[in-house]
Amino acid sequence: MNTILSLLRPRILSAINSLRTDNEKNSWVRIFMYSVVGIVFWIGIFIIFYRVLFYFQSVQDFGNILAMKLISMLIMTFFTLLLFSNIVNCLSHLYLSQDLPLLHSLPVSSKDIFFSRWIISTFDSSWMIVAFSFPVFLSYGLIYKTGIIFYVIFLVAIILMCLISSALSGILVLLGAIILPAGRIRTILIILGVILVLFLILFLRLIRPEQLVNPDSFASVVLYLNSMQTPNSPLLPTTWITDAIKAALNGEIKSCLFNIALTGTCAFMLIFISNITAQAAYFMGFSKSQTTPQRLFAPVKYKDYNWESLLNFLTRESKAFAVKEIRTFFRDSAQWPQLFLMAALIAIYLYNFSVLPLDNSPIKTIYLQNLFSFLNIGLAAFVLTAIAARFVFPAVSMEGEAFWIVQAAPVSTKNFLWIKFFLYYIPLVILAEVLVVVSNLLLRVSPFMMALSAITIFCLVPAVVGMAIGLGAVYADFKSENPAQVVTSFGGLLFMILCFCLIALVIILEAGPVYYIFIANLRGQSFSLLQIIWSIISFIFTLFLCLLAVFYPIYLGEKKLRIR
Repeated sequence: MNTILSLLRPRILSAINSLRTDNEKNSWVRIFMYSVVGIVFWIGIFIIFYRVLFYFQSVQDFGNILAMKLISMLIMTFFTLLLFSNIVNCLSHLYLSQDLPLLHSLPVSSKDIFFSRWIISTFDSSWMIVAFSFPVFLSYGLIYKTGIIFYVIFLVAIILMCLISSALSGILVLLGAIILPAGRIRTILIILGVILVLFLILFLRLIRPEQLVNPDSFASVVLYLNSMQTPNSPLLPTTWITDAIKAALNGEIKSCLFNIALTGTCAFMLIFISNITAQAAYFMGFSKSQTTPQRLFAPVKYKDYNWESLLNFLTRESKAFAVKEIRTFFRDSAQWPQLFLMAALIAIYLYNFSVLPLDNSPIKTIYLQNLFSFLNIGLAAFVLTAIAARFVFPAVSMEGEAFWIVQAAPVSTKNFLWIKFFLYYIPLVILAEVLVVVSNLLLRVSPFMMALSAITIFCLVPAVVGMAIGLGAVYADFKSENPAQVVTSFGGLLFMILCFCLIALVIILEAGPVYYIFIANLRGQSFSLLQIIWSIISFIFTLFLCLLAVFYPIYLGEKKLRIR
């Protein structure tokens, strides 16, 4: 046990030191911002589930059944997310971390190394599920007026579920690493996982789940309830966890303790099996992971031409950085498969506009069409911000410890950042324009709203990309192994908040002038001098904000990188 604690100590000290910075004020600002965002999400989840459960209670005869069905669906969803997350994290912590060669050179057994890394992987994969499941079951406790026993049972059940999923993932990864190198397994798992999520999202959206809240649309109550079935085999751990929580809600202590005992014995048995498996197979799999696997896909080439020839219009330095950026992106198996997921989400985004019941609304269709078109500017900008946070903000940090090569190259830091800017700006502006134009075509909006949406998005895209590149340089983390860690850092959170503020300001500044212009065109009225001056000032100030968001963050990023 002392050996395992010694192996865990660097991670614990690293977590403590990450909260400290050279500037004590910045440390408190960071903690405050994380706390505010976490509390807002926590309260939002609680309010949503509390209102849903309160509505269920008002449904005579079937309200309790619906609430219990919701528990089953939540537990199954949590377990599936935990299982996939643990598999990816186990692969990273057990076979792909940079400090593993050092650990295996120490006078400790491979079983102890496995168990310490397994604990870290379990925590990294599970803490968010545990934290954000609290408001869900707090709403259940308040609606059903339970005592403290329910919350204790819930906490124990969720922790045991995390241990079961982590132990199962550890066993699967240990056995898989013997057959294939860990790097190849991770690539295949990520691709399959993204494809699975893609089809799941498309399936759930195309069956139009909003109809499930209307039992009258079903032929019978039985058909309505059967449409919400989840696997409930008595041999599944999710069934024991669900039954334990349901029994705690209804005050059935004996049934609750029995199911908790089943879950606990299963969890500890799987942990024991994973340790036995690790003793026999972990070092063998780790040795195989040190070999370089073959490419999963061959490079695309036609005769003597390849995709690099398409970039010949760029200068020599710009082409070199562009080729490096594109190659790095597609070589990272955790990055490029997310393009498929983005494509599915964009398809669903556009599909939602095609099924809007505008004709059934008491408000005139022409007002709704143009109102949704105007609000769609902000929505498309939020989608753009999420994409930029995932791919653009970590772009500078992903240079890693080889950033000294960039500094030694015959390219200034300013040009380096602007090259990054244009590499991401071009595809993102095309994506954003397609989003707003296609959605406006589906809404059949007026030519004025179409032009306004296209021009506003054209101004917002460089602002978002400029903030992502600039703040990504200011808060660059060249020691990070994962882009997701960079995104969830203090700098990533600050980028998201500032982007949301910028988008909100642009929408607010344009709202008044757009309303008067739209109404005047609709009714054939003329503009007053005050309205003309107000509109001009609003649009000029909007353009000024977008230009400021492009140039000032990149200037700050350049200044920060120079002194590194």
